[in-house]
Amino acid sequence: MSFEVHILGSNSAAPAHGRHHTSQVLRIQDMQIMIDCGESAQIQMKKYGLRKNRLSHIFISHLHGDHFLGLMGLLSTMHLNGRKTDLYLYGPLGLSEIIQLHLKYANTHLSYLIHFQELRGDQSELILDHPKLTVRTIPLNHRIPCTGFLIKEQPKPKRLKKEKVGELSVRDINILKKGKDVVNEAGEVKFKNSDYTLPAKRSRSYAYCSDTKYNEDIIPLVKEVDLLYHEGTFLHENLERAEATYHTTAKQAGIFAQKSKVGQLLIGHFSNRYKELDPLLEEAQKEFANTALAQEGQVFTIEE
Repeated sequence: MSFEVHILGSNSAAPAHGRHHTSQVLRIQDMQIMIDCGESAQIQMKKYGLRKNRLSHIFISHLHGDHFLGLMGLLSTMHLNGRKTDLYLYGPLGLSEIIQLHLKYANTHLSYLIHFQELRGDQSELILDHPKLTVRTIPLNHRIPCTGFLIKEQPKPKRLKKEKVGELSVRDINILKKGKDVVNEAGEVKFKNSDYTLPAKRSRSYAYCSDTKYNEDIIPLVKEVDLLYHEGTFLHENLERAEATYHTTAKQAGIFAQKSKVGQLLIGHFSNRYKELDPLLEEAQKEFANTALAQEGQVFTIEE
């Protein structure tokens, strides 16, 4: 089953050098969710073959324009396309009001229902407990309330030994996948779980840390995730600027990944001052070798 991170945009502040505002789509098993929705997000989805109406959940980290100004256009297009399926939207205080004001003055009633959940920026909380995955917020240190997101697959059922399946009923299979023995009416073991199953495939994890100062307080939340996205807006020579604007340098992102013992690091949210991104990548890789640039059109797959 898939676990893919599709990068739609990776630039900060304003589009520049062919780069767009921050937005990502995650395809996890048969679910499709979006994290942040900068300008041109829906255009990028079309460009890279991602279907808008398959989005079930959208998570917005904060209310700086480069992270949400594409949202109203996306919501409107899904309405114009006749969407009927409910949409689950998570974002900070004020986002729901912005959407409602736009709809009010546009005299528009969406063809689908939005379930909105307001996020707290001061502590981590479980905001989604779905049969396939969980999502927990990561409190970040930015100029305005800002949250990251920790996405984890739920524990998976045990796998059946193919050569044994023919002996089993549907009921037997369901019991064995849950890790239990199948017993008869007398309570005697009919099918021993260890004889019929293989270990479950591992559950995968992704942490998204958007705009933030360097903050080691959140390391326990993201420790040992398979894939970490962490902003790396500036080179370390611009540390003073990074701190003044509540951002992180590429070097700091690498240090954070190393201390968090993650599998792979993606850096993004690049400043307009950098046309070429290799210096940012090289700076992060000196601290954490398995680092990549979160560039438009790239897909990062987490294997089972």
